[in-house]
Amino acid sequence: MSAVLQATVADGVEVTRGIPGQDVLLTPAMLEFLAGLHRRFEAARQARLAARVRRQATFDAGALPDFRQDTAALRAADWTVAPLPVSLLDRRVEITGPVDPKMVINALNSGAQVYMADFEDSTSPTWANLLTGQRALRDAVAGTLAFDTGARQYRLRPAESQAVLMVRPRGWHLVEKHLLVDGAPISASLFDLGLFAFHNARALAAKDRGPYFYLPKLQSMEEAALWDDVLAHVEQALDLPPGQMKVTVLIETLPAAFEMNEILHALRTRVAGLNCGRWDYIFSYIKTFRAHRDKVLPERAQVAMTQPFLKAYCELLIQTCHRRGAHAMGGMAAQIPISGDIQANAAALQRVHDDKRREAAAGCDGTWVAHPALVPIARDIFDEYLPCKHQHRVRREDVHVGPGDLVQTPIGSISRAGFDNSVEVCVRYLAAWLDGQGCVPIHWLMEDAATAEIARAQLWQWLHCAGLQLDDGTPIDYALFERVLIGLPSRLAQQPMPGATKIDAAIALLDELTHRSTLEEFLTLPAYEQID
Repeated sequence: MSAVLQATVADGVEVTRGIPGQDVLLTPAMLEFLAGLHRRFEAARQARLAARVRRQATFDAGALPDFRQDTAALRAADWTVAPLPVSLLDRRVEITGPVDPKMVINALNSGAQVYMADFEDSTSPTWANLLTGQRALRDAVAGTLAFDTGARQYRLRPAESQAVLMVRPRGWHLVEKHLLVDGAPISASLFDLGLFAFHNARALAAKDRGPYFYLPKLQSMEEAALWDDVLAHVEQALDLPPGQMKVTVLIETLPAAFEMNEILHALRTRVAGLNCGRWDYIFSYIKTFRAHRDKVLPERAQVAMTQPFLKAYCELLIQTCHRRGAHAMGGMAAQIPISGDIQANAAALQRVHDDKRREAAAGCDGTWVAHPALVPIARDIFDEYLPCKHQHRVRREDVHVGPGDLVQTPIGSISRAGFDNSVEVCVRYLAAWLDGQGCVPIHWLMEDAATAEIARAQLWQWLHCAGLQLDDGTPIDYALFERVLIGLPSRLAQQPMPGATKIDAAIALLDELTHRSTLEEFLTLPAYEQID
């Protein structure tokens, strides 16, 4: 055990895993800082998670989400969030991805206005991945990050031409099992944000570049208020001015769509915008209505942003943000360039073009891409629609969204190919995740955990709703599911793929979760038990 670990165990902190060089990050002062966060906020985090369970129980009993009666006056009142910092006024293109050194350099150099460094859905949270990512970000902030493959050297451009850095920690529902405080694992949210802030907040504040964060998976204004308390505490502990730390909130759960005004208000001194986290939002729709047979979605390929319930959600987000002086950010373009097939590549890029034009025309202030090659496409479209740095002038007063609009079930079907694809994509992604890769190219899409969540949640719901059929009349049952699973290993063995050695483990986990009587809240909870 290192000197750091020996020195901290006596103070109630235990680090249960080690990699070379981690003591540079996990200093005694930093561990004491994280322990303080845990002791101050863990009870409140647990209370918020318990509130999620109670709310889901009402949905399972047949209730539908609705706008809150107790906050009607807040929604009706005229108020705005605090003015945005100069470095967050122009966010027309944001690139997102994991936190390995090569990705960090490429993203910061990509020409996008913002790079969201993702410790959540596109990072498999092995201890090595997390600490390697934290060190890469620390070196990037310091301007010293470099990465050599032997064949190629990666270096950062001058600071003035780099993207603005934002960091997405893991959600409230996750823990970091390798850091125990008083015998209990620390919240993964507090670990990721606290570790980054401790090492980088002062340096970023001195440059007027943050620190800035994306907050994932929120379901209520109370969860947003908890984040506000955490951030205020961190600012005080690190001698930062109040409100220095700015955040953008991903509206990627169905309950949160009914509380967008409330979430902005809870974070009003530090919130910079809301983001349409479309893939996790679809997953949340499935999970929220897991017991509602009349809310079963068709296969994922048919659930596009033009579907009425998704269109309503996006337009309500734009209207809400612009009324309150915040940015409305569009969603992810998951396409990646297709080499060796000119026609297929052109079709993929056209889909990106159409998606980004729809967002810009609707009033979004920016959008997400997953690959540097898509940055110019998105930028050109948003340059057309943004004569200045954002579109707050587009108030969308034509939008009138009621509760029914946000929960309207789209019409569609489930094909055999769609069913098979759900099984394959979930297994392939989960295998890669178990092998330490959280951002995986599958069928020329850059997939993250949200993709696997949609696939496995749909499979569970389709199999637990008696009487569902494929569009050719085949019953959707466990016999069909098992036939697809049995055929997967031989089919996948014919193609090189990330996580090939974990295919059997991924199949076993998907099979187990799909047979459970209750839908598991998050795939990454049981999967996390199988890594490190």
